[in-house]
Amino acid sequence: MTNNRSGRGKSRRNAAAATPVQGNQHQNTMKATRESEPEQSQVRAGNGLLQAEIKHKNGNVNENVNDSDRKKRKNGRDTRRSSNGRRSHDASNRNRSSVERSDLPVQKNDEAVIDIIGMNHDGEGVGRVEGFTLFVPGALPGEKVRVKVLKTKKQYGYAKLLDIAQASPDRIAAPCAIYDQCGGCQIQHMSYEAQLSWKRQHVVDVLERIGKLSVTSDDGTSVDLSSVHGVVVHPTLGMSEPWRYRNKAQVPIGVTEGGLVGGFYARGSHRIVDMNTCLIQDERNDEVVARVKEIGRMLGISAYNEETGRGLLRHVVVKTAFRTGEMMLVLVTNGRDIPHADAWIGSIREHIPHVASICQNVNTKRTNVIFGDETRVLWGRDVIYDYIGNVQFAISARSFYQVNPVQTEVLYGKTVEYAGLTGKETVIDAYCGIGTISLFLAQHADQVYGVEIVKEAIDDARSNALLNEMRNVKFEVGASEDVIPAWKEQGITADVIVVDPPRKGCDPRLLDTILEMKPERVVYVSCNPSTLARDLKILEDGGYKTVEVQPVDMFPHTVHVESVALLVRKD
Repeated sequence: MTNNRSGRGKSRRNAAAATPVQGNQHQNTMKATRESEPEQSQVRAGNGLLQAEIKHKNGNVNENVNDSDRKKRKNGRDTRRSSNGRRSHDASNRNRSSVERSDLPVQKNDEAVIDIIGMNHDGEGVGRVEGFTLFVPGALPGEKVRVKVLKTKKQYGYAKLLDIAQASPDRIAAPCAIYDQCGGCQIQHMSYEAQLSWKRQHVVDVLERIGKLSVTSDDGTSVDLSSVHGVVVHPTLGMSEPWRYRNKAQVPIGVTEGGLVGGFYARGSHRIVDMNTCLIQDERNDEVVARVKEIGRMLGISAYNEETGRGLLRHVVVKTAFRTGEMMLVLVTNGRDIPHADAWIGSIREHIPHVASICQNVNTKRTNVIFGDETRVLWGRDVIYDYIGNVQFAISARSFYQVNPVQTEVLYGKTVEYAGLTGKETVIDAYCGIGTISLFLAQHADQVYGVEIVKEAIDDARSNALLNEMRNVKFEVGASEDVIPAWKEQGITADVIVVDPPRKGCDPRLLDTILEMKPERVVYVSCNPSTLARDLKILEDGGYKTVEVQPVDMFPHTVHVESVALLVRKD
């Protein structure tokens, strides 16, 4: 999903999901204004807050270590100081830094043996030396490990895992040969059952800490929600086969002495490491990427160079429709002209018969954004078709579509279940994107209204409604917090409002609009437990009760988790 939430329109979610392996594009939590309070509280509480939150066996720990602490601070000192003054100032800074950190129990390059008592939202183990917190990538809760300190801050530090003195029973050997280099999957070294348990606990912890909600235990048995006083957080819905689940690959292309390469960015750099297979990608995507690289080498196609802005091929994007088997190949190029285009297209068609569309996207900007503004068809159709449930979708080169179709059906099915539709209701789908959830809801509701701020997404939503001959759904371009009040003035009121916001959560004005409209039910689909918890608290304070939350594992072997929450009006 690159910087967008697939299936929910542009400017959505950073994908977790987007391209975990090839681009090493991790999702960074966007900090809305109302997130500042929990983040600041963590900094104030420091190690004490972490200790207070280690409540469970898998030890999920507060995720919101203030990202701003990780940025280098610049001082705007006058550069015209004399050299003697500058040396004196620098020496003073060094002495001050030494004094500030002299009381820490560990210093950079120290080694220590520590117990791992939890895991943060990045999948890093959390341990302590004399109360000082260390984050250790690769360590699991319950382990005793030897580490080397890499960096220290005032209240926490980072360490490298050297040895495992006592391993967790949840530790497994990561099956991916390039797991340590890539970084796209953060928790392959954890058993899948433990991943699912940790993701549920992660949701529970933020609901209690940020949302101030009382969470009741759920062992997976049937629960009578009417007799439960707290919020029920169900066990995470996982996959029976949590590999090869991604239907889209976005591979950066580079060059080495051996020729054209494509794979992923080496950790912490923009150096492209060649890769032939990714265990969370559909095998057909790997096959197409490998064939494109092979043909490119044979034809002498140049790779784009970020530093010089020269070279032709920037990215190879492959989309596979799981239900129909159709495939689309998109060549993202730094210019319109493709040398030997006919030979390239002919070879792809000969060796990969499932390819139904070959497109070119032109991006000549000096940017790390994948797509440019111009897309043209080189061969075949401009779209491929796929289904989620029994709803058909047309997928173009730049349209956004969920990357895990198996779990998408699970997620949307739970959304429809929580909406409690009988066929008589009016439903509003805020942040509707290309209409994926709207069209699911339209099968069970009297009327559905979808709103999305991105015009291209609404165009796709309307096309998909026509494709499925659904006439009880209407889409409008605009911000939800502006469009929904206008609908209310027109006499349109909702029995159910569904929200599926980006990682930063709902706009405050949208939450106010929901409270003013007073639907019987609100269904909140979330890709960020922290902002979900924050927004649930606001809705609870405004007269709603959070009944249950269902975590769904959309991205196995990563730290990301989606959730669906049901709220009902109290009065």
